[in-house]
Amino acid sequence: MACLPPSKKLCVFGPDSKPSSPCASAYSVMFRVPSGPTSGMPKRGSEADIDEGLYSRQLYVLGHEAMKHLQTSSVLVSGLRGLGVEIAKNIILAGVKAVTLHDRGTAEWSDLSSQFYLREEDVGKNRAEVSQPRLAELNSYVPVSAYTGALVEDFLSGFQVVVLTNTPLEEQLQVGAFCHSHGIKLVVADTRGLFGQLFCDFGEEMILTDSNGEQPLSAMVSMVTRDSPGVVTCLDEARHGFESGDFVSFTEVQGMNELNGTCPMQIEVLGPYTFSICDTSSFSDYTCGGIVSQVKVPKKISFKSLPAALAEPDFVVTDFAKSFRPAQLHIGFQALHQFCALHGRSPRPHNEEDAAELVTLAQTVNAHALLAVQQDNLDVELIRTLAYVAAGDLAPINAFIGGLAAQEVMKACSGKFMPVMQWLYFDALECLPEDQEALTEDKCLPCRNRYDGQVAVFGSDLQEKLGRQNYLLVGAGAIGCELLKNFAMIGLGCGERGAVTVTDMDIIEKSNLNRQFLFRPWDVTKLKSDTAAAAVRQLNPHIRVMSRQDRVGPDTEHIYDDDFFQNLDGVASALDSVDARMYVDRRCVFYRKPLLESGTWGTKGNVQVVIPFLTESYSSSQDPPEKRIPICTLKNFPNAVEHTLQWARDEFEGLFKHPAENVNQYLIDSKFMERTLRLAGTQPLEVLEAVQRSLVLQRPHTWADCVTWACRHWHTQYSSNIQQLLHNFPPDQLTSSGAPFWSGPKRCPHPLTFDINNSLHLDYVMAAANLFAQSYGLLGSRDRAGVAILLQSVKVPEFTPKSGIKIHVSDQELQSAEASVDDTRLQELKAMLPSPETLPGFKMYPINFEKDDDSNFHMDFIVAASNLRAENYNIPPADRHKSKLVAGRIIPAIATTSAAIVGLVCLELYKVVQGHQQLESYKNSFINLALPFFSFSEPLAAPRHQYSNQEWTLWDRFEVQGLQSNGEEMTLRQFLNYFKREHKLEITMLSQGVSLLYSFFMPASRLKERLDQPMTEIVSRVSKRKLGQHVRALVLEMCCNNESGEDVEVPYVRYTIC
Repeated sequence: MACLPPSKKLCVFGPDSKPSSPCASAYSVMFRVPSGPTSGMPKRGSEADIDEGLYSRQLYVLGHEAMKHLQTSSVLVSGLRGLGVEIAKNIILAGVKAVTLHDRGTAEWSDLSSQFYLREEDVGKNRAEVSQPRLAELNSYVPVSAYTGALVEDFLSGFQVVVLTNTPLEEQLQVGAFCHSHGIKLVVADTRGLFGQLFCDFGEEMILTDSNGEQPLSAMVSMVTRDSPGVVTCLDEARHGFESGDFVSFTEVQGMNELNGTCPMQIEVLGPYTFSICDTSSFSDYTCGGIVSQVKVPKKISFKSLPAALAEPDFVVTDFAKSFRPAQLHIGFQALHQFCALHGRSPRPHNEEDAAELVTLAQTVNAHALLAVQQDNLDVELIRTLAYVAAGDLAPINAFIGGLAAQEVMKACSGKFMPVMQWLYFDALECLPEDQEALTEDKCLPCRNRYDGQVAVFGSDLQEKLGRQNYLLVGAGAIGCELLKNFAMIGLGCGERGAVTVTDMDIIEKSNLNRQFLFRPWDVTKLKSDTAAAAVRQLNPHIRVMSRQDRVGPDTEHIYDDDFFQNLDGVASALDSVDARMYVDRRCVFYRKPLLESGTWGTKGNVQVVIPFLTESYSSSQDPPEKRIPICTLKNFPNAVEHTLQWARDEFEGLFKHPAENVNQYLIDSKFMERTLRLAGTQPLEVLEAVQRSLVLQRPHTWADCVTWACRHWHTQYSSNIQQLLHNFPPDQLTSSGAPFWSGPKRCPHPLTFDINNSLHLDYVMAAANLFAQSYGLLGSRDRAGVAILLQSVKVPEFTPKSGIKIHVSDQELQSAEASVDDTRLQELKAMLPSPETLPGFKMYPINFEKDDDSNFHMDFIVAASNLRAENYNIPPADRHKSKLVAGRIIPAIATTSAAIVGLVCLELYKVVQGHQQLESYKNSFINLALPFFSFSEPLAAPRHQYSNQEWTLWDRFEVQGLQSNGEEMTLRQFLNYFKREHKLEITMLSQGVSLLYSFFMPASRLKERLDQPMTEIVSRVSKRKLGQHVRALVLEMCCNNESGEDVEVPYVRYTIC
């Protein structure tokens, strides 16, 4: 989904110093981050080490510098109702220096609808004191204390950030004035039923180091003109992606050396491959080469104080379909504060008298507002609805606003990501019943139970319905934990006939603790689903939650069978695999169950709601496939460290996993050779040569053999292969057009010389030798000095490049090359392989890559292998942190995004449970908390198709009862005739899964045999699998012709067999 961030009002200033070069003038708006504390940014002092094992996924979102700033920031959270505890939870998980919880009030029944660290026995106790020990468990690095006194100035001065929740406006103004004048950053957050409000004041001079958190772009230069301004042209392999106003720097430019190493310069984009820079008319002529890289330039941004922003607000729009509402709600919230001050309470739920009074107050506020804020037509119905629900306290709204507010706290501490400038208002009025007249005051009265805060908004009928729901939650990771928390708070599956089933096959790892808040350090190595279920019962003992450890997939359809799915009311997906999501989606379509689908990537998140017969499904549209690195780039022509990291990961699999798997298959599977020889292209040769190397040529018997192998493999990869490449394509090689071969994306390499005193060289040998030993079941060693001694006696044969070796320059050339295999060579290999009978009991141990265990040599090998290859090609190396991200294919994650996204998921859940039937009632959403940007849209309707004047969607199907009235099953002939008779369709092809059951071109003898066979018998014979006892229906797919003989698209068939 392509999105544009909302426009921001920024105050940008530049230093007065005179530019030192023609290209430096544009740099005058750039800011250098001051070394000392500025505008409330805490002094770093003695920095604590960052626990990368705990914070790894968050570090990929924030970076180390921002994380260090977090670790030196003390935060006050005032107000410990549902919103306050949500914010506190998120910033404690994030790893700030310390958190102080402030609340002078005591827990009420209505708090329990969203305050997940309050229990029924805590009613009447101080909220901060009760919550403190439970929040403190979240992160042992963050001291958490409780304070119940007044917010006096001496107390406030000890914090870098102050967060006010559910605070009267008068107190907000007092605290805000003090914070603004003393460089303390302020976040004000409030939720009222289905409405939310957020305000940020980070001072008059806040330094923003990175506005979006995206990786800096880079491109390869193909030309730079000498002109005023100079025009840079990039290689047309891909668009440069820069925007006008960006800053860039240059490296490796040949000829026009003046560009290399200069201060970042501002650009003006001219086209997808061109942009202009400074005056280059006095520079040397451009010859070739060069890399241009985007530079993140710090900026100063300025915030108004709370009184000034109240009078002249700037809004971040959360829903462009409601762009008029922020100004209306700005008036409405001020009126609501007045109402609460007058009466000491919120308006009574759905009470007409209180609603009328709030409208009157809003009209008065509007009349006295500045002209820029004053509304010509105050939305009376909106203000009335605000009054109806203001007494409510909803967990999903608190999760969404709390996730946003916590992210703003992190921005305030770190200077990373664009803050909310300065007001944000949000509402989810689509959650109210589509027939709102059915919602009356008497149904919303408090009953002194834990759901009072929710009943105040939706009434008691929905609460009972929520309790009866039976839901499946697939996944108990970050999103899964947040979903379970919200399910418990809203009462989903908490009634007698209700249930929540959560399944996840994973165990808890240390890195999970940073965002999967139901888990604690003592839970590491336990099963996620069991632990999450036990933890959520502590939040609400009434929830009827069952945990399983089965993957939801084809292999478990005997568990998640017809009975299971038919008893469900809906499914929530919390998966991190597209294939798994698509499978769950297909099951929901088949059983016609609603699906709540969501995902996150760093500060980005999305929600999709799938409603039977109303919307398209998750599988209806897909993201474009990930751009793959060309094979020839990986093998011979890398130009970025991402290429060398992928090459290193492929090396790992090709050295320590695949050969061992093939050897074991060769030893135990009598048909291995037959199956291998049937492989396409040169694969048979490659597989058999690898088996021969593993069993004959390179099989080690001692640790010293493993060290010898590692050293020789080092020479092969980083010296010999590079020498061969340069023999084929010398550094001065020209293409057929006369251009240098080694130019543009092709970087000319150089061979390395092994040096026992080079720590990177020794790192490689240590890791490779240990992994090689492990794959053979041999004992390794961590003794570097001992390995260095062994290396002194290793003899490496001298390498001489050979002529006649073909090296492909492009993937197209590789694909078009004749892939012929010498049968004689294959027969020789077969003869040279030892017979399995001669190796009784021998087996190898394939190694599966595991990125998070720093003691297993896996990442040691990846880092060393990648950085050595990077050195071959003069590519800047990557540290272990980045290497783990790329090679481990890690998804960056942060608790704030998970919380906000799940809040939006559960708002859709309210609609699903109520049975909303209008497409516009539902909202798919995309958010990026870094920008911040929000996009809400109604789901796409299910695409409509037609055959023979019959309209259908993906939710429709043919229902065919296989068992006939005489007790016999339908044959294929009867099946074909049924569709011709009942639907005027002639079936031309019929399949079940990958099994072709019938086709018009089928040989006559086979057709004659099948026509009178029962359908299930044909399926079993063709698929060569017996149908399981749990199978009650088959999914059959057809190609059909209509009565005119035209091919028509038709729904699938649900063929019921019992």
